[in-house]
Formats: sequence, C-alpha cells, structure tokens
Amino acid sequence: MLMKPLDALGNVLGDQILVRLKNGMEMRGKLKAFDIHLNIVLDDAEFTDGDVERKFKTLFLRGDMILFIS
Repeated sequence: MLMKPLDALGNVLGDQILVRLKNGMEMRGKLKAFDIHLNIVLDDAEFTDGDVERKFKTLFLRGDMILFIS
C-alpha cells in the first residue's frame, strides 16, 4: 500500500512530534491539526532558544517555513 505524506501525518495526529523550521529553530509539541499546505497546529509546544526555554499552549506553524517533521 502506497502511503502519501498527508497520510503519514494523519497517523501521528495526537502524538508528540519534532518540527525543524527553515530558520533553524526546532519545535516540539503534540500534533493537533494540519492541512494540505502543511500548516500545522501544535499543543503544549516548546522550543529552546539558547538558555531560554519557551512554552506555548497552542502554536500555529506555517507550512512554507517547515523543513522537516519527525
């Protein structure tokens, strides 16, 4: 069975994922939603910027900024 990229994201809906952005930032959070443009919504998201850890209850990431999702 051939799996499409959006099918792969659908399989991890509700799971913790790692997202690297084109600017080098890495975000972690629970995948809440996504669309055909790979815009994604993360719940309980966090990232570390040097020594500062930032946390967000809900975070929207624009699909054209995403380098990879793991």
